[in-house]
Formats: sequence, C-alpha cells, structure tokens
Amino acid sequence: MRTPPPFAPPPGYARVKAVRNFDELVTTPFADGVNALCWPRTLPGDFREVVDRLPVGAGIVTLDESCLEDLPLSDAGKVAREILLADQRLLRARDLLPNLDAVHGSVRELPEGLFPTDVYSFHVDSATVAADTYLCTYAGATSEGLRDDEAQRRVDIPETRAELLRLYGGEDDADFVDYLHENYFAFHYAPREHARPFSFGLGNLWRIAIQYPGSPVPPCIHRAPLTLPGQPARLLLIS
Repeated sequence: MRTPPPFAPPPGYARVKAVRNFDELVTTPFADGVNALCWPRTLPGDFREVVDRLPVGAGIVTLDESCLEDLPLSDAGKVAREILLADQRLLRARDLLPNLDAVHGSVRELPEGLFPTDVYSFHVDSATVAADTYLCTYAGATSEGLRDDEAQRRVDIPETRAELLRLYGGEDDADFVDYLHENYFAFHYAPREHARPFSFGLGNLWRIAIQYPGSPVPPCIHRAPLTLPGQPARLLLIS
C-alpha cells in the first residue's frame, strides 16, 4: 500500500480527527467533541474494474464473498478484491456486520411532508444503544459530512415545523416529538446558507458517532450522494 497523503480535516473544525491505523480507528473513544474518526488510505488496485465486472443491476445490490470471488479480474482487480474482503474481515473480527454495496442508482424515499428522510438528505444515524457507523467508498461519488455550525435541524425551522404539525393533526407536545422521531423527521438537517460540505474521500475508512441515549458527543451529520442514471456506480462498505 502506498503512503497516504496527509489528511486534512475541514479547516477550523475540531470534530474530525485522523488516526494512523485500524486499531486506533476502533479503539479511540469519542470525546472532547470529536465525533468522526478517519483512517486515511490511498488504496492500490482497480476498484472500478470490480464494479464494472458485476452483473448489471438496479438500485443497491449487496455483494457477498462468493460473488466477489467469482469475478474474472485482472491483477489490479484482484488486489482491489482482496482489500474489499480484508476490510470486511477486520470489521467482523470486532463483532460488526459490514455490508459491501454496489449502488447503481438512488431510489428516493418521499414521505408525506416537506423533505425526504432518506440517506441522500443530510442526517444523523440513531440507535437505542451505544453504536457507531463505519463507512468507506471505494469507487464512485463519496459520502459527505456537514459541520454542526453549518446545519440546522429541519424540524426546528418554524415553517417546516408548522407544516409537519399540520400533517400530524395535533398539538406541539411530547406526542408530536415522538412522531417526529418515529418518522425520522427529527434526524435530518438543512445546510445553512454558504455551508460547505466536506468529502469523506475515496479509500478512507471512517467511524462516525451516531445519536443514542447517553452519547458523549453529538452525532456526525452526513449524507450519501445521489447516483443518477448514466453515472458510475458506487462501491461502498457500511456497518
């Protein structure tokens, strides 16, 4: 593996921290406001060849090891395949459940309301117990993050909250707050004017904080890029 270029967090943003290896990625606690850890990597191999050798699909196709092993690949493609398999083994050894997805096209979820509540909207992940999200894009458009000071919860925008309250048909009380959470409205964010999202980059393995009771840091605001017809498919690891 070639030496990765220096990793530069978003200027003036202390919530993102670089680590030197996988062990640091999984063992460094989220603390002092840091809610995103990045292991910067410049990966050898041809990941685009792996994607191009896959059967033509639609939407999101999850790849298992047997699918990868069956692909006829060049030497560079084989190097990429071994990295894909090795990354999954690293995560599984930590009792995580990684998925390797080929994203051929984005299917947007448009619930009743003013904004989508899918992964293509800036959002935070959530859970009822302590957990983290791991992400790596090997090919195609990369995930993006958004600084806390450049984001506003959509349900805190007065006009949006008023429309959601109208759709709910009740009072702005504890039950309404539960409704916002149960329908994922509370987890989505709007970029403020002049916001500048930052790229997660290709090959970098990220661990980001999610929202759960007792979390020591705020969750990391992020989104997946839309993959439109005619655009190259993405190859993404997520756990």
